[in-house]
Order: sequence, then structure tokens, then C-alpha cells
Amino acid sequence: MSSVPQNKQELEQAIQLIFDKILVDYSSIPEELSRTVRVEGNVKGTEISVSDTLAYLIGWGKLVIQWNKLTSAKQCVELPATGYKWNELGRLAQSFYFEYRDWSYNDLISEFKITTNNILSLVSSLSEHDLYGVAWYKKYTLGRMIQLNTSSPMKNMRAKVRKFKKSNDIR
Repeated sequence: MSSVPQNKQELEQAIQLIFDKILVDYSSIPEELSRTVRVEGNVKGTEISVSDTLAYLIGWGKLVIQWNKLTSAKQCVELPATGYKWNELGRLAQSFYFEYRDWSYNDLISEFKITTNNILSLVSSLSEHDLYGVAWYKKYTLGRMIQLNTSSPMKNMRAKVRKFKKSNDIR
């Protein structure tokens, strides 16, 4: 399998594989360290918490699900999110951190599991043609857009979370 999924099966495998790996990392971090701001942020020179990384992944996952719901209902989809442009992803990330700022670490992990399972169910429900047969946004297929906003950021966040674990001597 290439690093970029080329079909439905590869997309499902990519999401499940990185989800399983990052979940092990999240599960090893004590709740009392989950709000420690020492994880490299998405904007250069910023730092966030482990809980913020979960908020980010949940936020993007829910956007992917929302895009599909709106498209299925033949409604207009404003990408990446209503009120945001692609050059405002830092501001969008901040909105995710704010939305989930009061959630407990365990609740964030539970929501991340639910969101990822919903994404996997969505992918499972779509045909190969729906995912990879036609352009969905500009030149990108829906499968590529799902990958860019689920398994790809999970890989990115996992590297940052693992760096946090190492610097805090968490195994």
C-alpha cells in the first residue's frame, strides 16, 4: 500500500491502522498531563496540549462527516468549514480547542473513538466510485479528502504526541 490510499480498502486500512496506534499512545498518557501545553502546535512556534490534539482530530473528523451529510442532502458545503477559508486553518484549529476545552481527557478519547468509528462507517457505506471515481472537491476525490482530514492528521498528531511522551518519560 502506498502512503496515499488509492481505493476504499486502502483508505479503511489506513484510518484503522493509525487510529489503533494513536489510541495506544493516548491511553498511556495520564489524565493529569493531558492539559500540559508542551505539544508542538499546528501553527509554527505554538504549543498545545495532548487534549488539544484530540480536539483537533475530533473537529476534523466531524467536519468530514458533516461534508458528507450536506452533500447527501444536496446542500452547499462550505470548505473547510462555515466561516473559514483554507488559509485560516490555524483559526479553525483554535475553534476546535475552544469547543472541547472543558471536556475531560477520558471523554475526549471516547469522542475520538466514536468520531473515528463514524468515519469508518461512512467510508464503508460509500462505493468505490463515490470515493475514488470522480472529483469531489476541485481535483480531489472524496476518498482523498477523507484521508487528508483523518488518517493524515492522525499520523501527524501521533508523531507530536510520541515526542511529548518521550520528553515526559511516558512509556
